[in-house]
Amino acid sequence: MSLGAHLQELKKKHANLSERVEQAQRSPSIDDLDIRALKKEKLRVKEEIARLEV
Repeated sequence: MSLGAHLQELKKKHANLSERVEQAQRSPSIDDLDIRALKKEKLRVKEEIARLEV
């Protein structure tokens, strides 16, 4: 997989995680720990994107 393709996949994953976080925050049945885990994963992906775009 080329670097460009990998970056595109990471950006898609980040966008998907953003949507999941928003949905989870609107749902009263979702645990705060689950939301925190999603946010951590989203941040990890964002940091990897930033590292690769340098």
